[in-house]
Amino acid sequence: MALNQLTEKPGHVPEKAVFDFDFRHDEGLIANPHRRVLELLDTAPKVFWTPRNGGAWVALGFEEVSEALRQTEVFSSSMRQRKEIEALMKLMPDDMPRIPQLVPVSVDPPVHTEMRKPLAKAFSPKSAMKQMDKIRELTDQLIDAVVDQKHCEFISAIAEPLPVTVFLDMMGLPVERLAEFRELVHEVLIPVHGPDNMPMMLRKVADTLKDDILARKDDRRDDILSALWGLEVDGKPMTMDLMEDYAVLLFIAGLDTVINAMGYAVRHLAENPDLQASLRADPSQIPDAVEEMLRRYSFVVPMRRVAEDTQLGGFGLKEGDQLVVFLAGAGLDERKFENPTEFDLSRDSKAHLAFGGGVHRCVGMHLARIELQTVYRQMLSRLPTWRLDPAKPPKYHAGNVIAVDELHIRWD
Repeated sequence: MALNQLTEKPGHVPEKAVFDFDFRHDEGLIANPHRRVLELLDTAPKVFWTPRNGGAWVALGFEEVSEALRQTEVFSSSMRQRKEIEALMKLMPDDMPRIPQLVPVSVDPPVHTEMRKPLAKAFSPKSAMKQMDKIRELTDQLIDAVVDQKHCEFISAIAEPLPVTVFLDMMGLPVERLAEFRELVHEVLIPVHGPDNMPMMLRKVADTLKDDILARKDDRRDDILSALWGLEVDGKPMTMDLMEDYAVLLFIAGLDTVINAMGYAVRHLAENPDLQASLRADPSQIPDAVEEMLRRYSFVVPMRRVAEDTQLGGFGLKEGDQLVVFLAGAGLDERKFENPTEFDLSRDSKAHLAFGGGVHRCVGMHLARIELQTVYRQMLSRLPTWRLDPAKPPKYHAGNVIAVDELHIRWD
């Protein structure tokens, strides 16, 4: 059965909990993502069960999303129990290629704690700050390439090449392979073949990175791959399998999140010239603008497995149920944020969940904030007021990320 077809309601799901919503193919979500999220908040329970996508619960409200993110012992990031994984591995043919695991996001504490330590060190605030000058220089180069033509497709011109290039530099991967890596980004992030093809896409990313990962094992330099090779995990030396896991995770998570955060922010600024003028007049507001954009346009959709019978949003969830955690809904929940649709630089509550929450809070958030602040600052200082191109409306896709595919902007 295709995941967007109807699934029979389990006996433990009451009728009042059912709301028909396809988080991968919903037409409203694809047409105008956050307007559709606001409709859901008005019409659906803050936690509901949908017969789409194989049958799953959806956490939509701020408190419900926050609870699901915090309680890792109840809402597991491992979508299968260990005994299920072991059973599946026994069924795999001996020549089956290894599928990288997205650790540490796909495992729970205490394993998660040890797996995250190397990444936390590599992406510390201090390490991120070291990248600021390079990020600013690269942003200016990308703006230089489009400023005189008075228009651009922002995602391909700036939002995508910026984090890809920063990623290559930080990881110690060759910049001359930029075009190859950008093409791979498109393959991974645009779900042409659907979620069932993702395991082999993960393998393709690992194969693409393999030679460079191995090269850093014996030729250590000042980059993340070299640093990871020199670390121990749970008292044991680093392995090639784990290096693949880390590299694939960084490639996907580190690129996708920043690209879309930039896309939604630049779209919002295009629709609000007064805000552009305010930020140009007082750039000290830019850090607050970054946080408000992240709240207003959260876009990541993590998945969780219910590890034990529990309650969420007033409904009983059973062990083995799937839970879709809708971060975009949390950022627009009026129970948490007064007038949530308003863009308010002076908003008291900045406790958004755009980077997730609990132990799985995004390890790259410090770098992401620097990239976002730099893009705002350089575009506002170097471009005239930009606007959306009325002939080429934005395009989006839905799924585990509510993504901006195209964003055409113009300026005089």
